Amino acid sequence: MPTINPPAGTTKRDQSVDTFVVSAGRPERVPDAPLNTPIAPASSFIAGGPMEYARYDSPTSHALEDVIGGLEGGLATVFASGMAAANAAMDLVPMGAVVVAPSAAYTGVAIRLRELAEIGRIQLRVVEVDDTTAVVAACNGAQMLWLESPTNPMLQVADLPACIAAAHANHALVLVDNTFATPILQQPISQGADIVMHSVTKALSGHSDLLLGALVTTDPELAEHLRTRRVFMGALPSAFDCYLALRGIRTLAVRIERAQANAKMIIPLLRDHPAVSRVRYPEFGTMAAIEISEGADAADAVCASAELWTYATSLGGVESLLERRRRWPLESETVPMNLIRLSFGIENADDLWRDLKQALDSVVPN
Repeated sequence: MPTINPPAGTTKRDQSVDTFVVSAGRPERVPDAPLNTPIAPASSFIAGGPMEYARYDSPTSHALEDVIGGLEGGLATVFASGMAAANAAMDLVPMGAVVVAPSAAYTGVAIRLRELAEIGRIQLRVVEVDDTTAVVAACNGAQMLWLESPTNPMLQVADLPACIAAAHANHALVLVDNTFATPILQQPISQGADIVMHSVTKALSGHSDLLLGALVTTDPELAEHLRTRRVFMGALPSAFDCYLALRGIRTLAVRIERAQANAKMIIPLLRDHPAVSRVRYPEFGTMAAIEISEGADAADAVCASAELWTYATSLGGVESLLERRRRWPLESETVPMNLIRLSFGIENADDLWRDLKQALDSVVPN
């Protein structure tokens, strides 16, 4: 596991990530202190301190920010959803700015970027993030490079150091959505990224029971700007959701380890199955995608036939999920109609394969 060395302003520890997720964001160790940061269900705080009002801050969100910031090596700001975090980041660029973004990205982000381009707020350049030459060329004159790596749901992997260097050569801000990899497997700030984004809803919290987002940066002025955007967007998460996210993040390392092991056991079997025409897996992580030989209807049938795997949207939870992404009308047209996204959970791998195999067997022509 990599070692965490947070900058000033975050919880300072020198620990591996699997230890840090357990130990960080705890109350001070004094007699009779609780082990966990309590939920503070208050909208107002006594005057004279740094919080004042829950739209500005809360004790529970502070604790969660200490953990996420420490994991990514920066200063974290948590938001009421991943899209709230994304919109705050989009506000960083000036009117008419050139933004370079993936051809297939998280649907909400892709739609919002297209909306901003349609009203003239930004100029949008779309690239395949695994084509480094294309990314480098697109960064010419850009003000922001927005990356996912791996991408959702195509699992494309960007050469982060090369792409980030190209953006910085043009004085562009670089944001990396690290939701799929998580800081357990990848820390983009250490590769030069200016901002790291997370849908905390997904793997960080890990239990499919809340909506949260986060932005992390090493620049104190940028961090303060993002916190100000959160205030005026009204996007501070609830104390209860922050508490749930903290509780979930304690097991992040072991969940990623188990889910990734399940993926690596099942991926070779998927490549050999006659119902599968293509497997997309970057050889790390808990996410994959498969394309079904017999088309979109067969892909729907696979999803409907699964019993242990759950046919549902979202990802990163303890339960294994599958979904045909083009069932959503606004999904990118670059995503194949027959593509099923797989989110590996922590169940027994043999059970997962047995269920997935019977679902795939059901669409193999006689």
